[in-house]
Amino acid sequence: MTPTLENYTLGRWTPGGSAPQELLDASTGEVIALANTEGFDFASILDYGRRVGNPKLRKMTFHERGRMLKALAFHLQEKKEIFYELSYRSGATRADSWIDIEGGIGNLFANASLRRKFPDKPFYVEGEPVGLSKGGTFMAQHLLVPREGVAVHINAYNFPIWGMLEKIAVNLLAGMPAVVKPAVPSAYLTEAVVREIIASGILPEGALQLVVGSGQGILDHVTYQDVVTFTGSAATGRKLRAHPRIIEEAVPFTMEADSLNAAVLGMDARPGTPEFDLFIKEVRKEMTAKCGQKCTAIRRAIVPESLLEDVQIALGKALAQTTVGHPQAEGVRMGALAGRAQAEVFRERVRHLAQHTPIVYGDLENVEVLGKERGADYAKGAFTSPIVLLNKEPFRHLDSHEIEAFGPVVTLMPYRDTDEAVTLANMGKGSLVCSLATNDPRTAQGFVLGAATHHGRILVLNGEMAKESTGHGSPLPQLIHGGPGRAGGGQEMGGIRGVEHFMQRVALQGSPSMITAITEVYQTGAKQIEHDKHPFQHYFEELEIGQTYTTHKHTVTEADITNFAQVSGDNFYAHVDATSLEGTLFTGRVAHGYYILSKAAGMFVDPRKGPVLLNYGLDECRFTKPVYPGTTIGVTLTVKEKVGQEKRDETDVAKGIVRWLVTVTDQTGETVAVATIMTMVKKKNQE
Repeated sequence: MTPTLENYTLGRWTPGGSAPQELLDASTGEVIALANTEGFDFASILDYGRRVGNPKLRKMTFHERGRMLKALAFHLQEKKEIFYELSYRSGATRADSWIDIEGGIGNLFANASLRRKFPDKPFYVEGEPVGLSKGGTFMAQHLLVPREGVAVHINAYNFPIWGMLEKIAVNLLAGMPAVVKPAVPSAYLTEAVVREIIASGILPEGALQLVVGSGQGILDHVTYQDVVTFTGSAATGRKLRAHPRIIEEAVPFTMEADSLNAAVLGMDARPGTPEFDLFIKEVRKEMTAKCGQKCTAIRRAIVPESLLEDVQIALGKALAQTTVGHPQAEGVRMGALAGRAQAEVFRERVRHLAQHTPIVYGDLENVEVLGKERGADYAKGAFTSPIVLLNKEPFRHLDSHEIEAFGPVVTLMPYRDTDEAVTLANMGKGSLVCSLATNDPRTAQGFVLGAATHHGRILVLNGEMAKESTGHGSPLPQLIHGGPGRAGGGQEMGGIRGVEHFMQRVALQGSPSMITAITEVYQTGAKQIEHDKHPFQHYFEELEIGQTYTTHKHTVTEADITNFAQVSGDNFYAHVDATSLEGTLFTGRVAHGYYILSKAAGMFVDPRKGPVLLNYGLDECRFTKPVYPGTTIGVTLTVKEKVGQEKRDETDVAKGIVRWLVTVTDQTGETVAVATIMTMVKKKNQE
């Protein structure tokens, strides 16, 4: 009996409504599952996420959410072979599935590590404070908090696992729950992963819901506190973005659409150079990985006019090594498209393109298929040959820049100079990614500055980075994934930038003391707390934000400056030669800035053994006024912020990082230096 996929909504698994849709094996045409596409109460589903999942996630700190993602990543990694076995049904080879499965899990790991960029709090203080008054009693600070809604993710069929995990990793770290709506043809893979996620018990209830059938009507119930993301065709994305509810509620909507990405071969990248070989390798790889079903795949190969024939020959030789067939058959390097429907659309669009840009490699109507013993069938499956088209007049025949065939196809086109290459690349009207193969820095700079306005990411390929490059088609969680124009105008991932998309930014105004209390970050001018005991004798938990220690005074002498120059080796003229100061900013020998900072440390450090384990580093430092011999300096040390650290194992010491504001003033009360230092401080509670 053919299994029916289930939805996970309102805290339980249900088969959905009526009107089942068949999901087919991409290689054999066999029915592998049914998905019911009607009967969803989206108002209740979204309300459940807001009411049950959101409060739980919002109360968690970034560090707690990050550890949750880490645990989930390890759990899914243990189950990955289940997903690989299912993924073959989508036409993907083991290498293709690695991108989807382990790439998705990798996003969980990456975002779990990103927690260290955030405080161990439920909110995030962003950027520098802004002074709003002369007297210093009125200021502002930007603050980000999780939205109170649900992230609705409408995903494409080509990456059913990565597409979900790369998105939920970010919204969960931000503190928002998600409702995932995968594309139906490959929803069986998404369902399998969600089953493991729910079974693990790692996520709080309501943090993740899954709808495997039709999403018709889901946007009717979104509110301004929700976020909607879409991955898929530009045409569908434009329709969703124009949904009345999205407009009326001003719902944040981010779109990542398929685009006509380009790869450009530099004039210097002639046959025999590493750059030429890298170009051919990237084009072949992006044509055949996932059978060309990648939103980042290379659709246009832009090459110097004089090298057009060389590229055509070299690419043909590379593609000739691409065997097509059942993804589990021995020797197969490219599997099938996701299904017969996708294959028919692909062929139709290639035929349209071929009217003016002929096929110079591949056969659209026939391909030798390996793996018939496993049921691979050209007539029932979704197999196709890699296709190379040639557009000798790319400024005349414009379909190459406007029509995308979503599969293993690329169009070669010539250019005469870098300006033409930029123009052709930009004629795609917005792309996710563009590659340039060159070893000439001037060519690279000219191209990047000309093409950057039309691309979300630009990869410059040369021999120096070849061994470690992740390649043209690999979006990375640390970088934004998105692009302007046809690519959707949205951004996904991108480290902290991606997390901020699921948070509300508020400009907080008030007195330094009030903003210190709200943000738990000391603001200059706020009330200070003094204790009899030196702050270095306090454990991490005992230290209070705003706790301050004022040191004794020290008068700087010429001997101090001379001795520091000898010890440090810093004999800059302003410190050691009073006869060389004419025409400078200085009126006499001036103390080294680093002497002032070093002396400040000597003045505020408590030499006794205590909870401070070590000096962790220096974050910020400014020398704001020259210090001459005879100047008397004093230091104020204030607890600015506290960030708890996780124990690596049971034997590790429980500790945290304390950020201290160090302010050095002279006898007039003016600040001569300011810095933020960090110390590692032991916790009193070692459990």
